[in-house]
Amino acid sequence: MRVIAGTARSLKLVAPEGLDVRPTIDRYKETVFNILNQRVVGAEVLDLFAGSGANGIEALSRGAASAVFVENGLKAIESIESNLKFTKLFDKASLMKYDYTKALMVLKENGRQFDLIYLDPPFNSDYENQVITSILSEGLLADGGILVCESDRDTQIVVDIEGYEIYKEKSYKTCKFTFVR
Repeated sequence: MRVIAGTARSLKLVAPEGLDVRPTIDRYKETVFNILNQRVVGAEVLDLFAGSGANGIEALSRGAASAVFVENGLKAIESIESNLKFTKLFDKASLMKYDYTKALMVLKENGRQFDLIYLDPPFNSDYENQVITSILSEGLLADGGILVCESDRDTQIVVDIEGYEIYKEKSYKTCKFTFVR
């Protein structure tokens, strides 16, 4: 696993061992960020269920202004901290060591909004629709922002919040990426 482009290009990242974290395959990550293209530059990013932090780090490397990483697994948190230091992107990042429900509540209370939200919950957890609904209804996605949800290929993502739509889906063998604006 590595950073695909930007200031930290080609740097290898670490991920915690075991089955708790499922890093996004480099080829898939490259496709997602190519779709996002220039929208990443200057963006405020939220990497939810961050795992190794690879997706938020990719955004920072490509010119995002800042990134908030949300993760509550101890080994994953250690990986995120190590990866941020190694890529020299620590100063643009903040790490919330909470579960997603508490993190979303704190972010809302602080009036935070994000231009890019990357959501990668555990597959087959049924979190996707619940979390997307919370994010959108709480106003965490900024006007003109994009939410990207990585899920199991068979997961049906539904967006029932007025003013938001699924505008693209990209499927692979085992997973898919759903883009909401």
